[in-house]
Amino acid sequence: LLEGTLLKPNMVTPGSDSKKVAPEVIAEQTVRALLRTVPPAVPAIVFLSGGQSEEEATRNLNAMNQLKGKKPWSLSFSFGRALQQSTLKAWAGKEENVEKAQAAFLTRCKANSEATLGTYKGDAASGE
Repeated sequence: LLEGTLLKPNMVTPGSDSKKVAPEVIAEQTVRALLRTVPPAVPAIVFLSGGQSEEEATRNLNAMNQLKGKKPWSLSFSFGRALQQSTLKAWAGKEENVEKAQAAFLTRCKANSEATLGTYKGDAASGE
């Protein structure tokens, strides 16, 4: 049953030899592709970060959720590296960095939660 599935794709992004584009462009192209191919019976689409930086992935997800118009599914995240990269960097495998790593992880989780609601405004990389 489609109602019991989650789709876990990458976002539509330019190739590695192409110029970067605004999050709004990625949002428009990704949602357009999904509207053409994913039935409304699928309850949610949870995106992979697909090699994007933490901040790029968050901004792109936020832009998708800010798009006006019909989106019959919940658009959320299933990031690996784009959720954990700053956490692992802060931790650096050292016990004394655990609190710092936990704070970094919480910052990323909050940023992506806001992006799922289309309300992300800050630069989580700078702690805003």
